[in-house]
Amino acid sequence: MRCLSPLLLLALACSSSTPTGGPAPSDAGVADRTPPAPIAVDDALLAARPYTLAVPKSYDAQKPTALLVALHGYGPGDDGAALESYFKLGPLAEQKGILYTHPDGLKDKNGDRFWNGTDACCDFTKVGSDDVAYLRSVVGDVARKYNLDRSRVYVVGLSAGGVMAHRLACDAADVVSAIVSVSGTTWDDASKCVPKGDVSVAEVHGTKDETVQYAGGVSEGAKYPSAADTVAHWATLEGCTGDLATEARLDLESSLAGEETRVDRYGSCARGAVELWTVEGGKHAPRLGAGFAGAVFDFLEAHPKR
Repeated sequence: MRCLSPLLLLALACSSSTPTGGPAPSDAGVADRTPPAPIAVDDALLAARPYTLAVPKSYDAQKPTALLVALHGYGPGDDGAALESYFKLGPLAEQKGILYTHPDGLKDKNGDRFWNGTDACCDFTKVGSDDVAYLRSVVGDVARKYNLDRSRVYVVGLSAGGVMAHRLACDAADVVSAIVSVSGTTWDDASKCVPKGDVSVAEVHGTKDETVQYAGGVSEGAKYPSAADTVAHWATLEGCTGDLATEARLDLESSLAGEETRVDRYGSCARGAVELWTVEGGKHAPRLGAGFAGAVFDFLEAHPKR
């Protein structure tokens, strides 16, 4: 399960999209919430693996501010900077006044940066890193240095980063509000994911993904579920009793004609929202158009933690 660096594979093209979701929530009522418990920070992990944070020019220390964490894929040249060149989330985070970081995974014994997400991806050389603890520490460090809105901590990931986003939703639901995974997947064994809190999930997946197959498969001897089973797993956890139904179509992939992405959403969810964005004809690293970042932010901002 290797996602080669988007910088090496792709030349981004422009396209338009019709974003889903609603407007960004206001900060009304934030002060009325019971303050959550502080997030434990392991300073040794941060010292060994520093991260950079983009603070928007509009940042106001008196105003709770959202945080976006972006997680790169696995393969030669993959790191946080490469992911930003592919996803291009930074400019919109600045425009929206959102704190933004794209930390790096550790290098494995082959020299490739990875995230230790599930048994299927991607600690293939058995480094044994605790990336849940590391990323919790990143968020906790931001919270102690800035006025972080704990109801709006978002995670976006590509491939191995998408797997890690699902892992965080499982193991750090007290910290994470919503995730968008592109070409990712969750545990095949549903019993390994027991989130302590609500979290909204969108899985963006191409039907012709040659690496993390849309229909599910096996990676390094470990099974991983299909895109449909991944969101069905989350629908159960989030108390969704309605069916998966098509809500909209988007034009996210610039090399495919028309609105190639079908947005399906589970109805009647007791807690977070659960969506499957199927890129019909899309591959593992789709040629993302100009509307991708806006559609991602629309989903995340429409689903703060309740």
